[in-house]
Amino acid sequence: MEYYVLQAKELYKKYKGFTALNGLTINVPRGAIYGLVGRNGAGKTTLIRLICGLQFPTKGEYELYGIKNTDKDIIQSRKKMGAVVETPAIYMNMTARENLMQQYRILGQPDFSGIDEILELIGLTDTGKKKAKNFSLGMRQRLGIGVALCGNPDFLVLDEPINGLDPQGIVEIRELILKLNKERKITVLVSSHILDELAKLATHYGFVDKGKIVRELSAEELEAECRKCTRYTVTDTKAFADAVAEMGFECKIVDDSKADVYDKVNITQLVTALSEKNCEILNVQEQDESLEGFFISLVGEESNA
Repeated sequence: MEYYVLQAKELYKKYKGFTALNGLTINVPRGAIYGLVGRNGAGKTTLIRLICGLQFPTKGEYELYGIKNTDKDIIQSRKKMGAVVETPAIYMNMTARENLMQQYRILGQPDFSGIDEILELIGLTDTGKKKAKNFSLGMRQRLGIGVALCGNPDFLVLDEPINGLDPQGIVEIRELILKLNKERKITVLVSSHILDELAKLATHYGFVDKGKIVRELSAEELEAECRKCTRYTVTDTKAFADAVAEMGFECKIVDDSKADVYDKVNITQLVTALSEKNCEILNVQEQDESLEGFFISLVGEESNA
């Protein structure tokens, strides 16, 4: 049985005249980097605010480490969490070290012995007396993650951590998340609408649209869904599929005129086989669906895009 750090079932969050979560169900396995994929306004931040205890669901329930949100022991479960929600919770007039010291005090940590390790981990060891207000956006994001690490969490929740960063900042955050997951065995829930970047990180995905998870799958399952194929436009997809099957290849009919073949096919042999079935090939195109393409196939184009 797989152990889940977070499970939610039929979560609703309603505001006056607006439903932010509409029966959302999610399962985050222990040790995963779980990519929460969705457009702005899909409900990602609302979910994160709920599991962090910043808001309460209108209906439904969730569990952290097997403890229900209605149980008084949920407070103990949240102590295993670290989070950066919307913007990093840092003091702009303090240095990186001072920010971490302040968080240690808030958490009631007995000493500051772990601060040097966190500074090295987030790449801010050499910032010295430089105040956070003079940091780049990427440095502030890394400091925010450092603050979230002060409680030595098992579960890290990051809300759009690469939003607005330059390419170098994106790489730094990505490498930090991977390092935390692989070396510290921290489970990470990371929300983003920058889908191609998530594809370099995530081991599991939850696709969010209009306040609910429309699909959950592992990176391996997603890769199988998005694997390379050759798309044929033909005059008769039924005849085409039969011919490809007779040749021993896998085929998937897309619509009335298109079909995908997931193997390298000898075109001459295929044309010969199709001629016997009065089917012609009109076009051939290599297909390699991206994460963004898969997401659009699930939820459709944005109406106001």
